[in-house]
Amino acid sequence: MKSQQSLDAVLLFSIFALLAIGLVLVASASMPLALSQGHAGFFYFIKQLSFAILGCMAMGGIIFIPTQKYAEYRWAWLIIAGVLLILVLVPGIGSTVNGSRRWIHFGPIALQVSEIVKLCAVMYLSGYLVEHARSVQETIEGVLKPLGLLMIFAILLLLEPDFGATVVVFLTAFGMMFMARMQIRWFVLLISCGAIASALLVLLSPYRLARLTGFLHPWVNQYDTGYQLTQSLIAFGRGGIFGVGLGESIQKWFYLPEAHTDFILAIGGEELGLIGALVIMSLYALLMWRGLQIARTAHLAEKLYDAYLAYGITFWMGLQMVVNFGVNLGLLPTKGLTLPLISYGGSSLLIDMIALGILLRVDLQNRWRI
Repeated sequence: MKSQQSLDAVLLFSIFALLAIGLVLVASASMPLALSQGHAGFFYFIKQLSFAILGCMAMGGIIFIPTQKYAEYRWAWLIIAGVLLILVLVPGIGSTVNGSRRWIHFGPIALQVSEIVKLCAVMYLSGYLVEHARSVQETIEGVLKPLGLLMIFAILLLLEPDFGATVVVFLTAFGMMFMARMQIRWFVLLISCGAIASALLVLLSPYRLARLTGFLHPWVNQYDTGYQLTQSLIAFGRGGIFGVGLGESIQKWFYLPEAHTDFILAIGGEELGLIGALVIMSLYALLMWRGLQIARTAHLAEKLYDAYLAYGITFWMGLQMVVNFGVNLGLLPTKGLTLPLISYGGSSLLIDMIALGILLRVDLQNRWRI
């Protein structure tokens, strides 16, 4: 077996460029919060840097694991995700932050369960689509079986509640099934049913309905449900074309909630301006393009498990990026989704790096000539 061992330079560049920008923005956006809590100014930056280093090590290690190993344990991914989703809802095990029970603490490390669930769902579904390829392409039963299992995950995620993660998991699954040649009429039907179910969940939940109202009329409710969005838009407005300068944001001084997590893009827009936001968007576009190219190459080589893994990881990252951009820019209601590789959050950053390590492994296996 002859092989070309070099990794994809374009993909690596986009990953590390986004990671570096994220560290800089976390250092800036989190400083007021750290000082208000009696910590050193770079407290959250140091924690994020530690997870970034750990994530790089994990990504480097994952590259050496053949993807076929993941296929052998398809059901294990379901079990892991299911157990974690149940444990996080158990009082005394799951931790509640801002009204949501999404974290399990292992000593000083807080693990956000939904991040692991996204990866496990992609791993499981990739194996299913290979093993039941004809059934998925020819029968509605073949499509509904894995979605039924994911529906159990969705119910548990909504109990946390984590509506944003639920949407990402299902849209990623629909995208993977579409690439597995699911019939168009079933794809349209599932998307329509998903949209109706999402609308019902919003209309029947008072706090989700309040978020939607704040999204539709943010300036009418600027001191209530529209507060985050109006402050985010003010940040972008202050930034203009070139930004007010790194570290010079006013919105991060407790005007904009979650400035270092969900709304870190708004702080980036304020400090780095439209140019900075466009650079970040371009880097994500580069990452998505390379991910889809890697998936397509594996697909054409009939390495179907690798292809579905790459499609799933790319769709997941892309969807989460689009939702976060949309929320920050007032194009979508608030979802509570972080910006991959940029937002503060140790467990989400670590899982993102592991997933991208798998993508790099798929690319490496594409380069092998047997």
